[in-house]
Amino acid sequence: MGSGIAAHCANAGIPVVLLDIVPPKGGPRNAFADGALEKLKKAKPAAFTHPRNAILIQTGNLEDDLEKVKDCDLIIEAVIERLDIKQALFDRLEKLNDEDTIVASNTSGLRIADMLVGRNETFKKNFMVTHFFNPPRYMKLLELVAGPETSAEAKQRAEAFGRELLGKGIVWAKDTPNFIGNRIGLQSMMTTIHLMLEKGLTPEDVDAITGIAMAHPKSATFRTADVVGLDTVGHVADNCFKTLTTDEDRAVFEVPAYIKTMIEKGILGDKTKGGFYKKAGDGLMTLDPKTGEYRPKGGDPEIAKATKSVAKIEDPRERVKKLASTPGAAGDFAWTVLSRSMGYAARRIPEITESIESIDNAMKWGYGWELGPFETWDALGFAETYDRMKKDGIALPAWVDKMKAANATSFYADGKLWDPQRGDYAPRKLDAREVTFEVMRKGGAPVLKNSGAEAWDLGDGVLGLTYKTKANSIDADVIKMINDATARAERDFKAMIIWNQGEFFSVGANLFAVVVAAGQKQWDGLREMVRGYQYATQRMKYATVPVVAAPYNMTLGGGLELCFGCDAVQAASETYAGLVEVGVGLIPGGAGTMNMLWRALEGIPEGVDVDTYSVVTQVFKNIALAKVATSAEEAKAFGFFRSTDGVSFDRARQLHETKQRALGLAGSGYHPPAPRAYKLPGESGIATLKMMINTLVAGNYASEHDAKIAMKLANVLCGGTSGSTHAVTEDEILELEREAFISLCGEPLSQARMQYMLQNNKPLRN
Repeated sequence: MGSGIAAHCANAGIPVVLLDIVPPKGGPRNAFADGALEKLKKAKPAAFTHPRNAILIQTGNLEDDLEKVKDCDLIIEAVIERLDIKQALFDRLEKLNDEDTIVASNTSGLRIADMLVGRNETFKKNFMVTHFFNPPRYMKLLELVAGPETSAEAKQRAEAFGRELLGKGIVWAKDTPNFIGNRIGLQSMMTTIHLMLEKGLTPEDVDAITGIAMAHPKSATFRTADVVGLDTVGHVADNCFKTLTTDEDRAVFEVPAYIKTMIEKGILGDKTKGGFYKKAGDGLMTLDPKTGEYRPKGGDPEIAKATKSVAKIEDPRERVKKLASTPGAAGDFAWTVLSRSMGYAARRIPEITESIESIDNAMKWGYGWELGPFETWDALGFAETYDRMKKDGIALPAWVDKMKAANATSFYADGKLWDPQRGDYAPRKLDAREVTFEVMRKGGAPVLKNSGAEAWDLGDGVLGLTYKTKANSIDADVIKMINDATARAERDFKAMIIWNQGEFFSVGANLFAVVVAAGQKQWDGLREMVRGYQYATQRMKYATVPVVAAPYNMTLGGGLELCFGCDAVQAASETYAGLVEVGVGLIPGGAGTMNMLWRALEGIPEGVDVDTYSVVTQVFKNIALAKVATSAEEAKAFGFFRSTDGVSFDRARQLHETKQRALGLAGSGYHPPAPRAYKLPGESGIATLKMMINTLVAGNYASEHDAKIAMKLANVLCGGTSGSTHAVTEDEILELEREAFISLCGEPLSQARMQYMLQNNKPLRN
């Protein structure tokens, strides 16, 4: 955990000293810290947003190098959960620290009062708990816990560090076992696990109910346990059971006998290649809790059918409401889990926090729930849910009874939040930078609209273009709106941003439309569609107002080509971008080949005689190998984004930051770029790339069809077969790209790849 925190600090550009103990059995004294750093470099999912960030981590050991922390502003201790070891380390740190150094323990099982025994006042005023969720790079939640003597200044600095530098969502918790996230989350998980046995369901049934249908992560309950590790789940649950002696739900935290047996046998989940589920050939096996043996994955078909239907509902509020009211086993189980979880969360106020929103945020940021317990309650209807819970005998605290008596209709209402202490609504404390698209947009209707996209006035002279297609794919309506919105922005606005919502920024072109057109041999229509998208991206590129895109998550194919057409990008840190068209038997067809190559060449000063073949080769590799960057920083390194593009560590602030970037460009004398021509290698470059391709085919690293696609790509990137090195214009490259794309659409093997992707959502090698 400590090394994961170190990696994320390095991702934020912060130098880190990583210290560990000296190996007790001898060997290099820094072996443990050095080994941790090497593991970070190889971690999957990646701990670093780019491998080069590892240079910011300096390793050492606690015996020889502890004095290095004297120059640190923040010390995070993440040693084993033993009080005596922590106290001994704090005793040494106390002798080194100055007045300003914050010392924090990344713990969830030990009390601050116990850890601070014997410490002086300076140490106490700068001490707190920083509870990161694992893996630190990907989990937004950071729980902070202050001691009774922690200074206001130390709390402010720690919160600013987490929020501003690391992009974390901060929740202040009280010093109670497992704080907020794990207390509420584990109660829900353990309730679900016990209820499965009580109701006679299977792990498959439970995961179908408690996953997407319940507005929880796809991994649901048992798959999540496999990912986290049953030993970890068991340890946290056992800690709750031992320490929460006065908790009315204490029995829920007792680990069932069959899970204890699994832990004893070393059946711990993914880390041991098997937990509740394990791979067997091409399928999955499920552990039967009754027999302790694996069987083929199955489950109740009625539950699967009901939950699959519910999971298709886009709005999580409507989804969870539909699930809880579904007749039969699925709805009954869902209601029981949800009602017990909501009741437990309500009873924990003010024990673990005084804030409803803190509990909701902890569950969304730490457990990946789309709705927190109180947001779920609102979605189900406050009064109706209260009455149903009372009827079922679920205990509710007095503050909820008072809320009902006051005829309150929801916990959240018109920018206000119910305050259990006041017994009334209070204004929500909102960060103005965390504005949503719905709040930012002006007027009751979009400026422009068609079935594929809308353009809204976002205030301050900024027009916001947003897609409405499935997975934000690009179709004819989206292409038309890009042109229309750009023209409108030039006429009536200072700038334009592209802001999509949903799980993915854009998965690229509407592949189904391409398959249909190719199958019907509508080559002229397909050519016009491709040309239309090429020049839509070019239209943005040369607009008289700046255009800024806000990519996040999957930004693939045409989604990345869209970014190429913008003046700047404000990407979410977790952006996975790449030109992946070869996977469906094609090459990029929306000006992607040209614009990616132009991006790579644009930094070369005019007059410098450079052999562009090496640049062409790298761009060729990125496209031909369908490289996908695993972060915005890696996307910069691959040349998908510019080095000057912005990165938002907190996605909640990305919209605000994108708008500010667009306004900054607009307010600093913006002028569109001028088209450029570059000297490309021509036939000699094509011939050299052909040798590379033939070598891959001969070594069985590529198929003959892979080679055909690669040669089409090489022809485009080298400027065609019109002689030796020569200057090539953008329009010439676009024509080459267009014709290569259309010709590949006519290839039966490419059509087979496209159809296979549509049917199976994975590439076909043929």
